Amino acid sequence: MNNLFNPSDTAAILARIEKLTPTAQKQWGKMNVNQMLAHCNASLETAMGLHNPERLGFVGRLFGKLLKPKFFSEVPFPKNSATDKSYIIKGNPDFEAEKAKVIKQIKAFSEGGPAKCTTHPQAFFGPLTPEEWALMQWKHLDHHLRQFGF
Repeated sequence: MNNLFNPSDTAAILARIEKLTPTAQKQWGKMNVNQMLAHCNASLETAMGLHNPERLGFVGRLFGKLLKPKFFSEVPFPKNSATDKSYIIKGNPDFEAEKAKVIKQIKAFSEGGPAKCTTHPQAFFGPLTPEEWALMQWKHLDHHLRQFGF
């Protein structure tokens, strides 16, 4: 499966991000392209331990345990998936700043390898291996790039 520890997978994601423009139109969902980039930055920050949202309650963790096998499969994330409130971006962040930041963070995560991953439990799924973080981040970026036609 594709992941951000694989240099060719990372290069392909970066090439798709480079094609994004401030006028990119969403195919589904509520975010504009600027918000999407900021949202992806927040997710990468979580994977690297720079942002640690609180774990969900018992019911949320139970659903996370049940959904984890499908989430970490070859199946792409479904359109209009629910977003944790800590990752909902308000306002209209600067496109160029968010784009530059997401590129920098993808490179840092990818080049840092497993040592760059957090050991903090993911809010929904709980503890993840570095390989699961790398897969999750690739799938998340792929999802949002498809959302904008890239």
